[in-house]
Amino acid sequence: MTSEQHLAPFRMPDRLFAELAAGGGSAAAVAFLERAERARRLLLLRTLLDHLDALPTPLAPAAEAWRVLKEAAEKSPEPVERLLLAPATGGWISHMLRRVQGTATGPPLWAEAGHLCALALSASLHAGTETTLDVPLTSGRLPLPGLGMVRLPDAREGLAVGRATTAGGELAVTGPGNATGTVRATCHPLRERADVDEAVAEGGIWLPLRTLTHTGPDGTAPVTVVLEDLDPYRDLDDHLPPARLDEDEAQEWQRLFGEAVRILARPGIPGPGRVDPAMIRAIVPFGRTAVSPPPPPFVQVSASSGDSFGGMLIVRPASALALAETLVHELQHSKLAALLHLFPLLEDDRAERYYAPWRTDPRHLTGLLHGAYAFTGVAGFWRDRLAGAEGGEAVERAAYFFALRRLQSRLAVRTLLTSGRLTVQGRALVSGLARTLDGWLREPVPDAALTRARTAAALHRTEWRLRNVDPAVEMPSDGPRFRPDRTWWPDVRTHAFATHPAAPHTADEHLAAGDAAAALARYAGQLAADPAEPHALAGWIVARAVLDPGRETRRMLARPELLQPLPSG
Repeated sequence: MTSEQHLAPFRMPDRLFAELAAGGGSAAAVAFLERAERARRLLLLRTLLDHLDALPTPLAPAAEAWRVLKEAAEKSPEPVERLLLAPATGGWISHMLRRVQGTATGPPLWAEAGHLCALALSASLHAGTETTLDVPLTSGRLPLPGLGMVRLPDAREGLAVGRATTAGGELAVTGPGNATGTVRATCHPLRERADVDEAVAEGGIWLPLRTLTHTGPDGTAPVTVVLEDLDPYRDLDDHLPPARLDEDEAQEWQRLFGEAVRILARPGIPGPGRVDPAMIRAIVPFGRTAVSPPPPPFVQVSASSGDSFGGMLIVRPASALALAETLVHELQHSKLAALLHLFPLLEDDRAERYYAPWRTDPRHLTGLLHGAYAFTGVAGFWRDRLAGAEGGEAVERAAYFFALRRLQSRLAVRTLLTSGRLTVQGRALVSGLARTLDGWLREPVPDAALTRARTAAALHRTEWRLRNVDPAVEMPSDGPRFRPDRTWWPDVRTHAFATHPAAPHTADEHLAAGDAAAALARYAGQLAADPAEPHALAGWIVARAVLDPGRETRRMLARPELLQPLPSG
C-alpha cells in the first residue's frame, strides 16, 4: 500500500461482466470489483492527502499519520488492507472530499481530518509498531477503526486534543479532564475479547468492536462481519456519535444473522439472489439499540452507499427471512455501485421523472437502474425460496414475492431500455437483466399467488399516478408533470397481499382474496365520503378492471389521474 504506486487500467473479463449483468456474480466477479474499489479508494485518498497537507491543525500532520500507516502496512499488510477497505473508511474519505469542496458539513474540519490519525493508530497496533500522535477526542472518546473505542474517565465534554501512544500492541491515551490536569487510559485492543460488552482498561473504558460470525457450509473457519455501532463514519453521509447496542440487542443480531446465513446457504451455480455472506464487510444497525420495543416483522429501512463497498445500514427486523432478503438487496447495490465506478452505464440528467415500482416517489434513471438491479436479486432470492419451500404458507409467500418482484423489475428494465440514455456497457448490463427476467417470467407460479402479485403491482402503479401525476398538465414527451402538493405515502399493499386472507373484511382483503365485486362495493362506499382519496380510488379502478377488463378500464389503468373524482357505474 503506497500512495505513489502506478496502477494499470482495470479490464474486466467478459465472463465476469456477463455474470454481473445477469444479476448475479461469482466470488471471482465480486473479488474483481473489490480490487477495483481498492484502486479507486487509494486514488481518492491521494487526492484527499493533497488537500490535508495544507490544512492548519493542532493534531499530528496528515503526512505523519500517513507515514505511520505505510510503516504498519509494510510490516503487516493484511490488517492494514482491511482497514483501508472497510466500508466506514470509504465513507470517511468521500465525506472529507465533500468537506474540502464545500458540499458537506460536520465538526471542525481539522477534527474530521484527524480520523486519519485514528486509522494510523489502529494500523500501528496491528503491526506492533511504536508511534505517538496528537488526536481529536470527542467528550473523551477516541474511536479506533476496526478495533473499537477508548473512553477516557472524567474527560472534558466537547472537542479536545489528546495524545495517543502505541507500543507492542498497547495503547495509551491522555486528554484534558473535567476539572484540572489530564486523564489517562491504557488498553490492549488486540487482546480484548470481542464478546465483552465493556472491558475496563487501566483508568478508562474500552469498547471492543462487535462482530457477527458464521461458519461456511463446508465447515470452514468462521467468517466475521463487522456489526458497526461505533465508527463515526458508519453512516451514509454524516458524522455520527456512537450508538452502542445493548448486549441483548447484539445477541439478537447474531441470532438473526446466523439464521439468515443458513437461509442463504443454497448450493448451486452463483446467480441472482445467491449471496456468500463473506462478501459482506459490515452491517450498521440503525434506529434501535435495545430489544424493546419489538422490531417490525420485515425490514422497514435499509440503505447502502457507493462510497462504502460491502457495507449496509439496516433496521433489525424480527424475521431472519427478512434480514436474508435485505442482505441480498443491499449487496446488489454495492455491486452495481462498483460497476458504475468502472463504466459509464447511462447518461442521467438526474431529473426525477420515472416510475419505480418499489418507490412512492418519482426517480431518476440512476435510481431506477439501482432498483432494477437490486430487485432482480430479490426476485432470485424468492425464486430460490419457492424451490425449497415446504408448507402452504411458505410456498404462497415465496411464489407471491417471486412473481411480484420479477414483474416489477422487468417493468423498470423496459423503461431503462427505451429511455435512449444507456451507454454501450449500460445496454449490455440491462439487456442481461432482461434475459434473466424474461426467463423467470416463463416459470410457473401458483395461480392464486400470481393473481395477487399482478393485482398488487397494478394497485401500486395506479396509486402512484393518482398521488404524483398532475392531471391538469398535458402529458409531455419526456414524461409526466407532477403535482405540487404531492407527499410521501405509505405503501401498505405490497406486504398485505403476500398471503390469501382467511376471513376478508376490508376492501383490500376482499381484493386480495379474489372477490373483486365485494371489494368494488366497499371502495365505492369509501369514495362516497371522500371521492378523491387515492388509496380507495386506486382500489376501485383496479377492482373495476378485474371485473371488466375492456378498453375503457385499460385506459383508466394507463392514466388513472384523468378519472373524474367521483366514478360512476
